[in-house]
Amino acid sequence: MPHKYFADQFDDEEVLFIFRKHPIVMRKGFIIAALGCLIGPLYTLVLAYVHPASVPSLTFFFLSILVGLAVGLLLMLPKWVSWYFSVYIVTDQRFIQINQTGFFHKSVIDMALGQIQMVNYEIAGLSQTLFGFGTIIMQTIVGDLVIHEVHHPATIQKKLLEVLRVDGNLPESAPVKQGQDQDDNQEDEIVYEEEN
Repeated sequence: MPHKYFADQFDDEEVLFIFRKHPIVMRKGFIIAALGCLIGPLYTLVLAYVHPASVPSLTFFFLSILVGLAVGLLLMLPKWVSWYFSVYIVTDQRFIQINQTGFFHKSVIDMALGQIQMVNYEIAGLSQTLFGFGTIIMQTIVGDLVIHEVHHPATIQKKLLEVLRVDGNLPESAPVKQGQDQDDNQEDEIVYEEEN
């Protein structure tokens, strides 16, 4: 029996690639964690200011730094869990989006590759250009699936298109222009077949 990468993987299903959002989605968590790290040293500073005759020892100061780091890590943990466990899985049969919010909320979107009609990406603004993240837009038969803050969206889009082409969901050639009649299309196909 082949190794399963996730719980709902079918026996005959092969995982092609997995991607996540850019770590920049944790920026609020980083800011909150940095403020949490300041709690210990600020407490020591307040004690030294309020009681100048009994200044806290150097050991107390270093212990307050360790306590501040522990508080910072605890404050950062929910954002990290949300980032790490929110994954996008592309298999040879389907596309699965797993969104984890905090510790206790998880949502899953599962769609067959045949439902995806087009994959586009957008990189907008200075920060997205500098840090290498953007938005993937997948047009499906039921509407658009928009994934924000994807790491290296151009690479992800290219991989998705390759998977869809191999699966036979996207045409190899450019689409026919509107206004061409069906006879023109048939002639083009005949010429194309003769050339190959």
